[in-house]
Amino acid sequence: MTLWRGTEPLILASQSPARQALLAGAGIAFEAIPANLDERAAVLGSALSAPGEIAALLAREKAAVVSAKYSGRWVLGADQTLAVGERLFNKPAGRAQAAGQLRALAGQAHELYSAAAVVRDGEMVFEALSIARMTMRPLDDAAISAYLDAAGEAVTTSVGAYQLEGLGVHLFERVEGDHFTILGLPLLALLEFLRSRRLLAV
Repeated sequence: MTLWRGTEPLILASQSPARQALLAGAGIAFEAIPANLDERAAVLGSALSAPGEIAALLAREKAAVVSAKYSGRWVLGADQTLAVGERLFNKPAGRAQAAGQLRALAGQAHELYSAAAVVRDGEMVFEALSIARMTMRPLDDAAISAYLDAAGEAVTTSVGAYQLEGLGVHLFERVEGDHFTILGLPLLALLEFLRSRRLLAV
């Protein structure tokens, strides 16, 4: 069942399974076309350091790259950053790096910044940023090892080495912020924008 009223599906400039699931669950017809953006180069070239600004920049850049190839289409870019204070975390490259991240996050609060941008014909027509605050419970090496054993390769697919919607829920003692932000998309703000453009039936 779709609530989408656009003449062509929304383009999601991402391969994120979580974001795709959010759009599908909201009844939005879309196709996923990754931006193939060199994110590290984009951040270094911007001289930005604040995690929210970096997430917003990458969301804009992803949408713009794909929009340049698809005239007339609504293109959604999204990005998420994780920070403890000013320290930014990236997706871990493997189990050892994931374990190191979890040791650094254990017993601490961190912030997730989820950004979205919509570009059409090279013009940015929508931008949103939302924040969630996550408090991880204290974890010893045995608990971290048990979690990594159970979660497997999934720990390398998201920043912070966890998916709250899966086994990652065992790592936390407190979560502040909406579910969609945690999964990587400020969905409520996006839906409001799409309604304003008469792209949704509800």
